[in-house]
Amino acid sequence: MTLYDDLGGEPALRRLSDAFYERVLADELLAPVFANFTPTHVERVAIWLGEIFGGPADFTARLGGHQALLNVHLGLGIREEHRQRWLELMQAAIEEVLADRPDLHKTLMAYFDWGTAIAKDVSQEPPGTDLGDPGPTPRWGRDGLVKD
Repeated sequence: MTLYDDLGGEPALRRLSDAFYERVLADELLAPVFANFTPTHVERVAIWLGEIFGGPADFTARLGGHQALLNVHLGLGIREEHRQRWLELMQAAIEEVLADRPDLHKTLMAYFDWGTAIAKDVSQEPPGTDLGDPGPTPRWGRDGLVKD
């Protein structure tokens, strides 16, 4: 069973994404970072997480995969204080949406810690930067990054 299945699939990831972005858009520190936010963003994040956690490869098939995800972070200038607040809000969303699955909280937060560090690094590069080929979309399981 994949982490995706264990979480409850796409419906659970959509609820998590909704709960998280509701917090983000109301947050004084993070709302400006998401100034160009659209409701489509919530759906795309749920699709990305689905693929990361072992579900369908829909982000790669429909939305450009790992390269596209990295590229949307170019030029955002994410600072460590943004990253830490992002993690706090995600922790709160996880505790709300997956209250009945405390066994998964640590695994999810490990992924988000790892992923936000990458997003922060990439965000320092100007838009249009060639990041090279980042490879396929990573996969994350109960024990962390899944190695091929």
